[in-house]
Amino acid sequence: MKAQIWIKRVLYVLLVVIVLAGIKAYSLYSRAFSANIILKDKHDPYLYIPTGTSYEEVLEILSKSGKIRNIDALKWVAQKKNYPNHVKPGRYKLKNRMSNNELINMLRSGSQEPVMLTFNNIRTPDQLSERIAEQLEFSSDSLLKVLISEAVHKKYNFSQHTFRCMFIPNTYEFYWNTSPENFVERMYNEYNEFWTKKRVRKSEQIGLSKEEVIILASIVDQETIKDDEKEIIAGVYMNRLQKNIRLHADPTVIYAVGDFSIKRVLRKHYNIDSPYNTYKHGGLPPGPICLPEISSIDAVLNYREHSYLYFCAKPDFSGYHNFAKTLEEHNRNAKLYRRELNRRRIYN
Repeated sequence: MKAQIWIKRVLYVLLVVIVLAGIKAYSLYSRAFSANIILKDKHDPYLYIPTGTSYEEVLEILSKSGKIRNIDALKWVAQKKNYPNHVKPGRYKLKNRMSNNELINMLRSGSQEPVMLTFNNIRTPDQLSERIAEQLEFSSDSLLKVLISEAVHKKYNFSQHTFRCMFIPNTYEFYWNTSPENFVERMYNEYNEFWTKKRVRKSEQIGLSKEEVIILASIVDQETIKDDEKEIIAGVYMNRLQKNIRLHADPTVIYAVGDFSIKRVLRKHYNIDSPYNTYKHGGLPPGPICLPEISSIDAVLNYREHSYLYFCAKPDFSGYHNFAKTLEEHNRNAKLYRRELNRRRIYN
């Protein structure tokens, strides 16, 4: 009888131990594997950890984000996985009902979500630095400092004016915490990849260097928004270059003035003293007047051969142009366009 009582007591104790162990195990499991990330706004799933952020600051960022249910449970998992000593900056994409284990594994490994960085319609280094800084961690001032650095220009074998030729508008995959220097290095590599053997061969065939192709493409880019017209306009400028006729490109005058709101180039603008003013200086300007689209660059490389020396916007404001072989014909086209500008009260 005593043996039976003793056995029952032992079994009871074992049962209690098993239950307590089960409760403890469940508690530990819940801390690590239960859903702890709740995304109220599906359009804002990202967690940004700036460069130099401490573990305590990461916890503060998470607490203020409103995306974490139980910060204490997260701390426990973070400590167990030694995350405080492995904080990595970056842009991390959270998932709804993500567990602490998943979150800490992602943060600890630095498995951040890349940024699909895009830039176009850029004219100046200031505009470029502002556009990029909107998408990456660094400030526009820190990038601009690199963009205007003479030492950086020399490093990549460009001049102060041609350095912008290196930036080909497109969409690129970057990590959010990329540094300004690494951004520029990546753009240089992309520039070299862009200039395939086929493109280099074409530039040699038309007698222009890579930088000259991009400079001319920047003018073409600002002359028309119509891709099907770019090769024709490029052909006009190639004809003028080959005949040593000044380009007389209005977009270069606008760039020289520095007022990109100008809709009508006036006689006073033609006299501005700038190497970018192609009414006063022969040949191409010293650098691009914008970062031309790839379609504009390829239009120069594949320019249309014809006899046109002039072109003027059509008075219907369709975005297309009238082309002319003689100055007399061009003046008639220009007169019609000026008349329409006056009718629409576009005076500057």
